[in-house]
Amino acid sequence: MDHLDELRHRITRLAAVSQRPLAIEGMTVFSARHVTEPLGMVVEPTFALVLQGAKRSILNDRILDYHASQYLVVTVDLPLTSQITRATFDEPFLAFGLPLRSATIAELLMEAGSTAFRPHDGPGIATSDADDKLLDAVARLLRLLDEPRDLAILAPGVQREIHWRLLNGPQGGLVRQIGLADSRVSLVSRAITWITAHYDEVIRIDDLADEVNTSVSSLNRHFRAVTAMSPLQYQKQLRLQKARLQLIAAPHDVAAIGATVGYNSPSQFSREYRRMFGVPPVQDAQRLQTAELVRE
Repeated sequence: MDHLDELRHRITRLAAVSQRPLAIEGMTVFSARHVTEPLGMVVEPTFALVLQGAKRSILNDRILDYHASQYLVVTVDLPLTSQITRATFDEPFLAFGLPLRSATIAELLMEAGSTAFRPHDGPGIATSDADDKLLDAVARLLRLLDEPRDLAILAPGVQREIHWRLLNGPQGGLVRQIGLADSRVSLVSRAITWITAHYDEVIRIDDLADEVNTSVSSLNRHFRAVTAMSPLQYQKQLRLQKARLQLIAAPHDVAAIGATVGYNSPSQFSREYRRMFGVPPVQDAQRLQTAELVRE
């Protein structure tokens, strides 16, 4: 059995107990037998590996499609719209996820010394093919779940190895930025943390720039480079995605939910919601209540 087949077998067995992404010992496994409707969520820094089927993630106007033996890396909290695009009853979508830890990456960079890493000038998200060394590390991590006594001792080392494989892979330049305190990704991450804490308030860019100790022009330039949008566009997407999740549970409370996420005008909320999702809030919520969704 090769690594890909082994991973499919293990994830199928693990995910069989849940219809949603299943968190196990700091990692996530997921299986789905149907394609899904697009659903937006803020995705934290992560490594997501597809073992079977295919998925699409959208960041603003950037579309990333990835399939079996390919992975997605996200290096900063990003508002993504995701959907499973290939899955059947006989060949379900199968995926593995692991959070990317800035402390682990910083330690690896320090130990690596002057090792050269590929530069990265694009947004804080990318897809690549997984090589055999990376698949082997993920397989060994999942094997440890069968050995509880070994898991607590050996799993941190294997997770560290996965970070190292990513650092030395085609997206190493992107992953590297998570571990650098003075990197563009770190600056944008601090700005995103502040926006998230104040997403339902009126935000002044001058105040945000002061919070992260940079100029307005520098903040806007770096923020667009990493997230493919401006800070205010990011705030708007965050508001609307949070509202969409709330509307699935309460489709008739449009005005109240709009106010909860920071809109004083119900008409403005409905207008911006329709512009982003293509339909009015109530209509969208009613459709999503009966649709297959990706919640991860």
